[in-house]
Amino acid sequence: MGSPSAREKRDEKVYPSMASGGIPDPTNDYLTASNIVSQSLQQPQNLLVVIDLNGTLLFRPSRRQPAKFIARPNTYPFLKYCINTFTVVIWSSAKPENVKNMCDAILTPDLKKQVVAIWGRDKFGLSKADYVTRVQCYKRLTKLWSDNKVAKSHPQWAEGGRWDQTNTVLIDDSLEKGRSEPFNLVEVPEFFGDEKEVGEFLPQVHDFLNHLSMHSNVSACMRARPFNALLAPP
Repeated sequence: MGSPSAREKRDEKVYPSMASGGIPDPTNDYLTASNIVSQSLQQPQNLLVVIDLNGTLLFRPSRRQPAKFIARPNTYPFLKYCINTFTVVIWSSAKPENVKNMCDAILTPDLKKQVVAIWGRDKFGLSKADYVTRVQCYKRLTKLWSDNKVAKSHPQWAEGGRWDQTNTVLIDDSLEKGRSEPFNLVEVPEFFGDEKEVGEFLPQVHDFLNHLSMHSNVSACMRARPFNALLAPP
């Protein structure tokens, strides 16, 4: 086996420093709550759906063309459905300017206005050194739940409704990014720009979100039955 190429070395990720929070693990409280049996609901509950961009919905063919992207098949109808049905946050580890370019490529102005928050690399609590380094980023959902704007987007906020592990879903192509709340992550296969990709992954996620919305505890439901993408239609 040969030594890593220059590109492989450049793309290799390192773990974040302690100044950036280090490597998170699920808390005991989280693990305990994920074991509380989920109950079936008569009516669907609203979900906080947190969606990744690059590798999940988009692929950037060349770093020399930072505003050019290929969208995964079914991206627009998937986003439209999620935004019109649930409460959506977009969260990417890309820098804010690249996040804006990606969102402009896949969201109409009207849909973009309905997204509660669009977060980029500046929302990970990274140190200055880690921000400019290819570090592994972790999407701690507690950061979202404690954000004032996101918290108040809960439809029953005034009556005491809160976003938490019972009603939040993270959609990402990286299992590691959801390390702190592993049973809230819907992991999709990474998208590499194939516009004729085999397997309609986003429609599968669409159906799984509907399934989760009919349960009282998303984390318990996903712990018992995690999402498994079918590589080809049954």
